[in-house]
Amino acid sequence: MFLIPRIIILCLFVFAGYMIGLKYQFELFGIFTGFSLGLIAIAAEMKLKRIELGSIIGGVFGISCGLLLAYLVMLPLQMILGEEIKAVSVGFMAAFGYGGLLIGLSRGKTLSLSSLFRLVRGQGMEDNPKILDTSVIIDGRIADICETGFLEGSLIVPQFILQELQHIAVTVKIVEEDFPKIREVDAKLVALAKVLHAKVITNDFNLNKVAELQGVSVLNINELANSLKPVVLPGETMKVFIIKEGKEYNQGVAYLDDGTMVVVENARRLIGKNTEVTVTSVLQTTAGRMIFSKLKDDYEREELKVVAR
Repeated sequence: MFLIPRIIILCLFVFAGYMIGLKYQFELFGIFTGFSLGLIAIAAEMKLKRIELGSIIGGVFGISCGLLLAYLVMLPLQMILGEEIKAVSVGFMAAFGYGGLLIGLSRGKTLSLSSLFRLVRGQGMEDNPKILDTSVIIDGRIADICETGFLEGSLIVPQFILQELQHIAVTVKIVEEDFPKIREVDAKLVALAKVLHAKVITNDFNLNKVAELQGVSVLNINELANSLKPVVLPGETMKVFIIKEGKEYNQGVAYLDDGTMVVVENARRLIGKNTEVTVTSVLQTTAGRMIFSKLKDDYEREELKVVAR
């Protein structure tokens, strides 16, 4: 697709070289020079296409600042050393310019057109930003978490996730930035988090793992909720209401007030009744917590058998 324009550009360079060489009677040298410069221009164009706009802007700004700093450093030295400073001025300029270029390139990777427009409009970059995904917004608990002060900084809602989120009593900004080349919404969220240096708030297990693999910090509401649940240890006794039968034979299932599932062995006959159970083990997962237990009487009988042995 881009081959024909590049061939045309190369031919123009060759023709220009030939015309210049013809003027000075060095036609072959002019053709060779034009052909070489044409190849260099095409190679530079292909290389620059792979460099992000932010890196280019950052590099130019960095090398400019580096050269300016070198000039400011040389001014007082020139007053002291006089003309002798010219011998080291090139070294100063090269060192400071190269250092500024490297810093500008590294920092410029995070720049984008939208972030530049925000800077021009005086909005600046957000401190400690956090991006909300669809599951957290639909979940509804985010509003309560914001009121507790658990979250600080600004919440960011991408345009492709939600149009308005005005009822949450924190700073909410809707960003227009999109990533047309990325199809998956989760991948877009991770890409946006990288650009904004933000954390992603979610209770989606898959998004949690994808973000962590790509070095993006995640605030998982399920993990927060699980960490705030009361600690239950094996051997503790509790009173529960058996609601339904479990997946395994003769099991009963109950739920604590915070929604934690309690699986009780040999409790199928007690569906619809309150009973005392003893915790045998606790299974903690990202999706939640499960408590496995036995009827208190059965647990005590087994303990007596173990002691008797």
